[in-house]
Amino acid sequence: MFSIKSQVESGCLTYVPPKYVFDKSSSNCISSEAETIPTIDVSLLTFGTPDQRSKVIQDIGNACRDWGFFMIINHGVPETLRDEMLKGCQSFFNLTEEEKKEFSGKQLFDPISYGTSFNTNIDTSFFWRDYLKVWVHPNFRAPHKPAGFSETVREFSKRSREVASELVRGISESLGLEERYIEETYDLEVGSQLLVVNLYPPCPEPEVAIGLPPHTDHGILTLLMQNELSGLQVMHNGTWVPVNDPPPNSFLVNMGDHMEILTNGKYKSVVHRAVVNNKETRISLGTAYGPPLDTVVSPAPELVDCESCGSAYRGIKYRDYLVLQKTNHLDSKSCLDRVRI
Repeated sequence: MFSIKSQVESGCLTYVPPKYVFDKSSSNCISSEAETIPTIDVSLLTFGTPDQRSKVIQDIGNACRDWGFFMIINHGVPETLRDEMLKGCQSFFNLTEEEKKEFSGKQLFDPISYGTSFNTNIDTSFFWRDYLKVWVHPNFRAPHKPAGFSETVREFSKRSREVASELVRGISESLGLEERYIEETYDLEVGSQLLVVNLYPPCPEPEVAIGLPPHTDHGILTLLMQNELSGLQVMHNGTWVPVNDPPPNSFLVNMGDHMEILTNGKYKSVVHRAVVNNKETRISLGTAYGPPLDTVVSPAPELVDCESCGSAYRGIKYRDYLVLQKTNHLDSKSCLDRVRI
């Protein structure tokens, strides 16, 4: 399967090939009003006064409950490192197709996997996207090309994991749990960290193609950053909200399916999609954080109301959930729906 980048750069694409046409008609209501996406100053979790810390934990809880999505600033990851990471990702995709084929994963849990669309064996419509997926924790691996890329990935992964850990502690407290409850109950210190880099080349007919369709992420949460181009849209109150002009040097944070499971639905994973443009290449870089692959994730007993509805989700191994997602069509919350009780 040829990458979409190579097809675009061949100069032969003046229209979207039929296999890339995606029907958006059933879910294309875009918010006409300017929505204010919550922005959280995460430095206050560590360096704020007791009152400031209490307020930011409350703000995190509100954002998780009302949006499942928010932006964070003052997170401590240097802007120079973020820039190096984006440049390194661009350089990876600029390698020749022959060089990138070396990293084509054959299995879901291969340490490194380069490919296109989502799962070309089952995708009924292909997505206007090439990707690089790297499992960077608990065992670190990264492509050895281009030069220096692996070292940048290692440092970025370490620093972003520290941010995610701090966020999870704040989320835990926002639920009325001990600060390290989620971290310790689901073994996140030795948990899984998957780096996913998406490349969305210019599309001659962006209105009929999609970068990634409406979906939710696996895991506890995802940290996302992108180059200067927007394209992410999140579902909020039944309409799509474009995430335009996020604060400089910010991360976008979305709750994953396993956050919804462990909170017994108190915090929902957010449905989001990636749209494409006809001018320039967009790159997004997401880091999904989850438990060890063989950990069973089920609702935390402290968050289950036994007198009303009980557990809303059945427990499932993280590994099995990832298999479930990869072997089915990427479609809104269809994977999460399979573990609802």
